[in-house]
Amino acid sequence: MSAAFSRPVLILPGYGGSGPAHWQTLWQHAHPEFIRVEERDWDRPDRNEWVKALEGAVGKSGPGTLLVAHSLACLQVAHWAANTSLRVHAALLVAPPDPEGPEFPALATGFSPLPMKPLPFPAIVVGSTDDPYATPAFTEACAKAWGARFVSVGAKGHINASSGLGRWDEGWELLKRLE
Repeated sequence: MSAAFSRPVLILPGYGGSGPAHWQTLWQHAHPEFIRVEERDWDRPDRNEWVKALEGAVGKSGPGTLLVAHSLACLQVAHWAANTSLRVHAALLVAPPDPEGPEFPALATGFSPLPMKPLPFPAIVVGSTDDPYATPAFTEACAKAWGARFVSVGAKGHINASSGLGRWDEGWELLKRLE
């Protein structure tokens, strides 16, 4: 991993938070200047609470911020972007889940309907061909609607710790492109 970024980086874990073997956590350990946006309840996500947390974090970090979202946090970013006057530099949105899909957590409330309009900042949406939480078609549709670049990483599950990615160098290279 390269030296520190010149921009603030916010780490946005998804449902359940990102555990010790998740690439987001490994990136944060390698770069302690990265800020993890903490949620009151990782296991009972409420869209309004999560959007409010992101609003506060971006308000502190400023318009030059890079967002690094995984899973449910991608939906958090889409909802936040649809309703904020704040801006960020760019976002890496990894493995957005389908809020209408059969595997979407029942305890996650308010994330549907998902805003499907262009984001007001550059973004890369990363998807896997065998993600249990979203079909490739859903992930590509999100990227298209959000005006983002779409990157398929092949069969890597939910692109999380269970995928065995370690620090996920491929994702790191995508983040560097957004800086």
